[in-house]
Amino acid sequence: MASKIKTLLFLLIGLNSQYAKSQINLNDCIYQPVDKRIAEEKLNAFSSEADLPIADLLVKIGESFLGTPYIAATLENGLQEKLVINLRELDCTTFVESTLALARTVKLKKNDFESFLKELQNLRYRDGIRNQYPSRLHYFCEWIENNNKKGIISRKANENGVKSDKAINYMSTHPSDYPVLKEHPELIPTIAQQEKEISAKGFMYFPKNNIANLYRNLQHGDIIALTSSIDGVDVNHVGIIVKKGNEFYLLHAPLSGKKVLVSEGPITDFLKLQSKNSGIMIARPVF
Repeated sequence: MASKIKTLLFLLIGLNSQYAKSQINLNDCIYQPVDKRIAEEKLNAFSSEADLPIADLLVKIGESFLGTPYIAATLENGLQEKLVINLRELDCTTFVESTLALARTVKLKKNDFESFLKELQNLRYRDGIRNQYPSRLHYFCEWIENNNKKGIISRKANENGVKSDKAINYMSTHPSDYPVLKEHPELIPTIAQQEKEISAKGFMYFPKNNIANLYRNLQHGDIIALTSSIDGVDVNHVGIIVKKGNEFYLLHAPLSGKKVLVSEGPITDFLKLQSKNSGIMIARPVF
């Protein structure tokens, strides 16, 4: 009996430790008052549409960011990895994450900043636990896998594609490209081990040589990742699918356009023969 009680206590301590790590301390976040205002304004503005399917809500909230300036590398803030909220300027990943976190908060029928932060942290970090730089889901193929496990998105559509077994190792082989790894080379083995596990799993995707199969599986409001032909890299770019008629367009925050926009041409424009995009992975929001 004593050993059973001891085991139970250890389990409870472990659960409490994970719970504590998942909590939001505003002093451990990086944001400006305007970011809080933007989040609360959007949560209130879309509160009346909480019963929409999450795919439709995601697109609507994403379109409310149209024209928002592009900025890169806002999440790079040091080893301790504070939670960064910047709704004034977005890159492709922070646009998708922020939009999905807002949509999920609306679906939960909450309109406070802290609830949004919890959703954002849960999306951005492995198992929702922020614990220094390596805890972030740096590779989008792992972001899809981990958020599928959390029940936030579904990767099931990708099962109709093909499997990639390429080695994912860009971060550990190019540490000078990442300020934290450059300053803390002792983290490289941890990142390399994560990459080894990602590579061992592989990922399913739709190659660009079979657009018809991709189109049979795409839906309005899907989050998509443009897979990469570059050695060691899983994904080049991410965005949200907008369906107009029978065609699919990309709602995204591209470096080339310098702001959040909807692509002028269809998604096939990103999959031309000379492109470094090898295909598409689908992450379908669920709620």
